[in-house]
Amino acid sequence: MNKETEPAKLVVYNRDGLIEEEHFGYVIKCDKVHTIEQLGEDKHYPFYMRSCEKPLQASLIIDYELDKKFDLTEEEIAVCAASHAGEKVHVDIVKRLLDKFEIPVEKLKCGDHQPISQTAQNELLLSGQQPTVLHNNCSGKHAMMLGLCKINNWDIENYDDINHPLQQAIKKKIYELCEVKTQYPITKDGCGVPVHSMPLKNMVKGYLNLFCDPKYEKIKNAFLNHPYIIGGENRTDTKIIENTKNLVAKVGASGLCIVVNTELEEAFIVKICDADMKAREFVTVDLINNLKWGEIELSHNIETNQHEKIGDVITLL
Repeated sequence: MNKETEPAKLVVYNRDGLIEEEHFGYVIKCDKVHTIEQLGEDKHYPFYMRSCEKPLQASLIIDYELDKKFDLTEEEIAVCAASHAGEKVHVDIVKRLLDKFEIPVEKLKCGDHQPISQTAQNELLLSGQQPTVLHNNCSGKHAMMLGLCKINNWDIENYDDINHPLQQAIKKKIYELCEVKTQYPITKDGCGVPVHSMPLKNMVKGYLNLFCDPKYEKIKNAFLNHPYIIGGENRTDTKIIENTKNLVAKVGASGLCIVVNTELEEAFIVKICDADMKAREFVTVDLINNLKWGEIELSHNIETNQHEKIGDVITLL
């Protein structure tokens, strides 16, 4: 546990009267000006944004008019901001993007990766195929980065380098959107490109400044109209967007999820300290339901393989 912060207990798994699991973390709810509610004291500790950074990176599509120059569809914009599950629909859209940019697949630097989707994994196995760079959940983001390099005449060979003009432009934009005034640590994400850290509140501000700004309406509509492209099979952000009216959601590794109510112009972030994905989903969905932002069904039962109930998952919100 991070000694510099004081996370709150957010989730308890109760199996026949005994506490079997406990998950700690933080919840921060904001509007564009104020922190409205907070669980856990993060003490402004910086966390890496991981894939929650993708929509903010995608803002450069609009800033550099990549969308207009290549007549990008909403689905193509969505996959640029996605942590997609590597299903055929996702792979096909990334291929289409690269064809529009006239850039070969081999230029993607995110690396070969198994699809997140279990169905897509099974399909590859049954067909005797190996996963490729296109199945990587970050392939849309990397395709976008190559497109931005092309229209700006930037070198596409080292677009992943922190000192590359693209990565410098991304950092400047993210700091602007997230209202970051201090230099925080930067590392490489799992896919090899720089990822930035900042306090959780700044991440929420970034999402509000992006998704509630008419300038970036195409990105908002890409999320709202194509939730399956944003995630895919059994992905938390896809479930949230599909089952609500005005909510944008994006998950990130290490227990992150950010949700924006685009109508109320309010947002919250969930950070689960042990990065448990199921705990993250319970907290996020229950908070949406408690706030009356939507009604999403999620079973809190703990069951045997014979579907006999033997316990409950309880969120302490």
